[in-house]
Amino acid sequence: MATIIYTHTDEAPMLATHSFLPVVQAFASKAGVEVETRDISLAGRIIAAFSDVLPEEQRGADALAELGALAKTPEANIIKLPNISASVPQLKAVVAELQAQGVALPDFPDEPSTAAERDARARYDSVKGSAVNPVLREGNSDRRAPRSVKEYARKHPHSMGAWKSDSKTDVATMTAGDFFHNEKSVTMPADDVLQIRLVTDDGVTVLKDGLKVLAGEIVDGTFMSAKALDAFLAEQVARAKHEGVLFSAHLKATMMKVSDPIIFGHVVRAVLPEVFSTYGEQLAAAGLTPDNGLGGILAGLDTLPADVADGVRAAVKDGFEAAPQIAMVDSDKGITNLHVPSDVIVDASMPAMIRGGGIMWDADGNAAETLAVIPDSSYAGVYKTVVDDCKANGAFDPTTMGSVPNVGLMAQKAEEYGSHDKTFVIPAVGSVEVVNSAGNVIIQHDVEPGDIWRACQAKDIPVRDWVRLAVERARLSDTPAIFWLDEARAHDAELIAKVNDELPKHDTDGLDIRILSPNDATKVSIDRIREGLDTISVTGNVLRDYNTDLFPILELGTSAKMLSVVPLLAGGGLFETGAGGSAPKHVQQLIEQNHLRWDSLGEFMALAESFRHLARVADNRRAAVLGETLDAATATFLGENKSPSRKAGERDNRGSHYWLARYWAEELAQQTDDAPLAAALKPIAEKFEAQSDQIEKELLEVQGSSVDLGGYYRPDEAKVDAVMRPSATLNSILNTLHD
Repeated sequence: MATIIYTHTDEAPMLATHSFLPVVQAFASKAGVEVETRDISLAGRIIAAFSDVLPEEQRGADALAELGALAKTPEANIIKLPNISASVPQLKAVVAELQAQGVALPDFPDEPSTAAERDARARYDSVKGSAVNPVLREGNSDRRAPRSVKEYARKHPHSMGAWKSDSKTDVATMTAGDFFHNEKSVTMPADDVLQIRLVTDDGVTVLKDGLKVLAGEIVDGTFMSAKALDAFLAEQVARAKHEGVLFSAHLKATMMKVSDPIIFGHVVRAVLPEVFSTYGEQLAAAGLTPDNGLGGILAGLDTLPADVADGVRAAVKDGFEAAPQIAMVDSDKGITNLHVPSDVIVDASMPAMIRGGGIMWDADGNAAETLAVIPDSSYAGVYKTVVDDCKANGAFDPTTMGSVPNVGLMAQKAEEYGSHDKTFVIPAVGSVEVVNSAGNVIIQHDVEPGDIWRACQAKDIPVRDWVRLAVERARLSDTPAIFWLDEARAHDAELIAKVNDELPKHDTDGLDIRILSPNDATKVSIDRIREGLDTISVTGNVLRDYNTDLFPILELGTSAKMLSVVPLLAGGGLFETGAGGSAPKHVQQLIEQNHLRWDSLGEFMALAESFRHLARVADNRRAAVLGETLDAATATFLGENKSPSRKAGERDNRGSHYWLARYWAEELAQQTDDAPLAAALKPIAEKFEAQSDQIEKELLEVQGSSVDLGGYYRPDEAKVDAVMRPSATLNSILNTLHD
């Protein structure tokens, strides 16, 4: 039997899986397709990391490692739902929940001092941040809005805030001393083994040894100057205060799990300098660091002497009074832009601000213009270009605007998201050197204490596959494609050379393929968007992430409705289902009102592509029929507007799954390519129609009251099943497919 792996992840996508997966498994069983699950949730990954030291009954398999190995084979067919990329505060919260459930995990050590603590910290660090995607993404990314989704968005446009031409909203970024300006890059002439070392007056410290690189691989080194960062942040705090706008920081403190939390800590210090000049030593001694956000510091004050804790609270209060107004994540709860690093993820927070008309929210819950601070200038200009365009031309119109699909370089841990194990905070004045096996220094930087130094890699085969995929997409969609590469950036200059070498190997006759800097590419793309035209963005790994949130949020209202296909280098397929940035709020509403507004459209689209891929590689015609009919059902689902409502008492995620199942059954019953499959699904379609009122009644009547899931990060499976499958009638009909 052919197999599809459907990942068990976290929060709202995980809850939705409990409702949707039984539908998938029931329908797939009639086509000889088995749909299995693998637990790559944050809780599951933590348990796997400690499995060898846990009691036998508490152990769990390392599903991520298993899927990572599978992704390197032609047999891979993996549907990957959004998972938590954990910040330290989230990691601590999961550990506390698992410990409360009886799992014998050690505490997360902030400052490990013993061998056991260092071992525990290394295990926790292995699941922190973007630990899943680099393992599974053994291919480059092809993300686009399917035609049915785009047509629906034009007929049912989401709301867009109005932009004022004199809006004070702006984007601020560094002009020197950051990762962009300090970058050096080389293309390796041969396979080699590198060492990264810090040379100081006291000697040589090896930061990383045995770094294997391949011929043709691009290796970068760069650093963020702590002095330059602090000077920049001080200027922006003063500017926001002077201009009377909100101060907001936008970083990637989950994916860039070493560098960006440190930068976030610098932001907190810049806004509240007196807190740290007065109490910094006491806070540090208690393990309370601004890198984890102001919320973590305030929550941990009870561990300090009462007079010190009261002094910190007073200093924070005074500091906010002296500072510019700070953008709020949740003004009702007093949660500021500085409280939790994972609340200000740039690729979610910036598009939301732009979509809203250039406004965020102040402490009183009022809309206000903001100074959006993005320290590193590598990609900040993309957002500034869009902001400036909206000031000049007004908000985009979802009913007419074009689209910006993406071809993204991400295979084999390409670029910045693969830099975590090569990122270091510099302890002393010196020089960081990247040295090859012959002892030659190939990259060198003079650094000072507190600087953040990192190296990144991009292998040759993924880069050339990325170019191939870009040409293929441009040809198939008859759409211009732009490589977003800046010749003024060291890494991009090396990539440009490879692109120019690879393009002539492909049939580009009649295609419009260009290379432009990200800022220029943004301008061209949004000019075309306003004309209703599409433009493929061909980008590196981080810009892939940014663009596939920015443009879909403006076009569709969400990035969760994008089709995301990853053709794996070994011939398998990885099918991603969209973004999960709003998932925590969805879970909160479910717990309080038993209403889950998560939209599973991304799952529907990924599953259809997965079936098609299975049909090709396993010669399973029935799988192709499942894929084709699921796509047709999804189009009907959109046309009939059966997506979840945001309000309790109306259709939610569970109701949307019923309607998708009903339309899918009807399509299967009507198709003529597979008569036995049609015969098997016809009675199911008839039962769905005949008992529709009862099913909807059962799905709606449970809403309005709170529910107990038995946990947030690792809820009780039986309790979640009961909550997410409340219709006995629907469950009974699905069960007949297994008879």
